Amino acid sequence: MIRYALPLAFIATCAACSKPPQPAQTPPAPQARVETPWDSLEAQKKKAQDVQKTVDKQAEDQRKAVDAQTQ
Repeated sequence: MIRYALPLAFIATCAACSKPPQPAQTPPAPQARVETPWDSLEAQKKKAQDVQKTVDKQAEDQRKAVDAQTQ
């Protein structure tokens, strides 16, 4: 009996120390986006940036038109 106990204890110890199998590498499912209090502020900021781009483009076009008339 003792003759079998030592190898069984060794096998049990090795089995307990082995790494568990890796789980499947599936990406997590996308979560629904929750609206935050800052979303409206971010939307206003983006709108202001878009308006600024439009104003800058119009100013550049006007500057080019003035330069074309003076030359």
